[in-house]
Amino acid sequence: MSPAPLFVPSHEPPDRPRDGALLFLARGLELLVLERDGAISLPTGAAFPELAAQAHYLGALEGVDCYAAPLPPEGFTPPDGGKLVPARTLYNRLDEARFAIAGRALAIAEWDVTHRFCGRCGQPTQLVPGERARRCPVDRTPFYPRISPAMIVLVTHGDRMLLARNATLPMPMFSTLAGFVDAGESLEECVTREVKEEVGVDVKNIRYFGSQPWPFGRSLMVGFTAEYAGGELHVDGKEIVEADWFHPDALPPIPPRLSIARHLIDAFVDRVKAGPQGS
Repeated sequence: MSPAPLFVPSHEPPDRPRDGALLFLARGLELLVLERDGAISLPTGAAFPELAAQAHYLGALEGVDCYAAPLPPEGFTPPDGGKLVPARTLYNRLDEARFAIAGRALAIAEWDVTHRFCGRCGQPTQLVPGERARRCPVDRTPFYPRISPAMIVLVTHGDRMLLARNATLPMPMFSTLAGFVDAGESLEECVTREVKEEVGVDVKNIRYFGSQPWPFGRSLMVGFTAEYAGGELHVDGKEIVEADWFHPDALPPIPPRLSIARHLIDAFVDRVKAGPQGS
């Protein structure tokens, strides 16, 4: 297996032409791509010199500079072969490195659009040299790219795992439970609260698993495992419409491998199949 392309992140743009740079042009959660004969590619700075000149530097992918810029809200016509697509649909159509950079680009472009003016006094903000920030020139309030922390948890009960179908997920996809952290709440408290609210059960032995930036909700997903501690399954009927305990040998449709939800599921499946020696 060949190694993944090396991406070196940075916010300091190099002093070199942007014509050959990869340009990640975003509008909301959509990205501009070029499609020819079924193959997807990204535009370069040469195709959009004005946007490239104002774009935000993301870093270099194997020596190729990468920039992000928001597309104008109106008056923009994609070039021949170009189209705006939901960035999430590019999984398995772009390589993993470009897909990850696309997620980063969505967040940076959104930050640039939503913080053009100060939320306190309404003055136009200015880019801050040397860091990823905009600042109000009047009251000096800084504005950084927003990251909304959320927990995601796989609850287990012996050799079974709790999976649920969210009302917004395509039927019949089942996944782990997740929710955003409230102000003043720890991540572990969020795990306990969200599981109780969504499916009615209590948990114990909450353990950190890993994290993953998730630009499709502009959040940072912090993954946990937890064990069933009591209670009967009872879905809230709003966010969660169905939930059940599943054995690794009888899984419903589950998320694709790009998500931390799938990483949680796969890790538990491997542990169960390994038996006591893998515990």
